[in-house]
Amino acid sequence: MRLAELRERLARHLGAAYAPVWASMQVIAELQGRTVDEALAAGVPPKQVWRAVWAYLELDDRER
Repeated sequence: MRLAELRERLARHLGAAYAPVWASMQVIAELQGRTVDEALAAGVPPKQVWRAVWAYLELDDRER
């Protein structure tokens, strides 16, 4: 998964305006207590970040 796809999925599920705010503020335990933006900056692959977001938001299996 590319970073652009991760950002598109976040926007689809959270809204285009809210997704960037959420990615910068919401701490996710599965990302070692980091936000999406912090995890990406630390080198966590976008696919791994998406899986953590998917689990956190309790999205449908087809969204995985």
